[in-house]
Amino acid sequence: MENPRVIVALDFPDAHAAQTFAERLSPADCRLKIGMELFTAAGPKVVENLVSRGFDVFLDLKYHDIPTTVARACTQAAGLGVWMLNVHILGGKKMLLAAREAVDRLARRPLLIGVTLLTSHDRADIADLGWQRDDVAQHVERLAGLAQAAGLDGVVCSPLETARLRRHFGRDFLLVTPGVRPAGTDADDQSRTRTPADGSISLKRGAANIAVRAPCDITPVLVRCAPPMLVKGEPWWRLPGQTSQYRFDVMEDIDIRPFVDGAANEVLAARRMTAHLRELFVKERNYLAGH
Repeated sequence: MENPRVIVALDFPDAHAAQTFAERLSPADCRLKIGMELFTAAGPKVVENLVSRGFDVFLDLKYHDIPTTVARACTQAAGLGVWMLNVHILGGKKMLLAAREAVDRLARRPLLIGVTLLTSHDRADIADLGWQRDDVAQHVERLAGLAQAAGLDGVVCSPLETARLRRHFGRDFLLVTPGVRPAGTDADDQSRTRTPADGSISLKRGAANIAVRAPCDITPVLVRCAPPMLVKGEPWWRLPGQTSQYRFDVMEDIDIRPFVDGAANEVLAARRMTAHLRELFVKERNYLAGH
């Protein structure tokens, strides 16, 4: 991969764990992010070690202080050979300008991006800060505009704001999105997240729970849409350029008893049924893709 877009977060408590994990990765496939936990534990040496292995390192320390202090910190960070570093846009215009001027003076200039709002922030957090209870995306866009005006290369935002910011600021303005998580994984303390548009199928256990507890058989229904619309990651309000055709294929009923028999409880039975349904739909999708 000539210009990898995936940034792998090294959220580890010490250098040994981070470097052991990094041995499984290739600089050709991804870049690495070092945040406050690892940097506090291991210091600059872990950054220098990974840079020496050929990795592009994003130093995610979110500098937020008086302009002179932030400018000096950016200069020191760049001296480690990092590919990208960030500052908090809430530090204000003077701080942003000082940071940008500091990296502009360097022979090897890293990318400088600004943090808009943390992905853990929601409308309640905005209200706690004393701001108007506007849509969070409006605040993100306003802060991104401040970063662009100060000459920063881009911003950190949640996946929920990328389409809006891309339309407003263009394709040359970098958007780094930390809140992308596989379906079904724990969001931790992040509130503005999105699952990747990787074509995977993720099913909840709602139908299986009903079938197991009733008990009753399940009738799978395969819905086809051509051309596809409402694809994951696309804005829901964007209408397709042509009318879509739908086809509903009612498949054979699935007997619930083999999934219930031998299961320790209803929860495990529902899990077995859900796994079976997932395999069934994946098989049908792959068959259709090849014909």
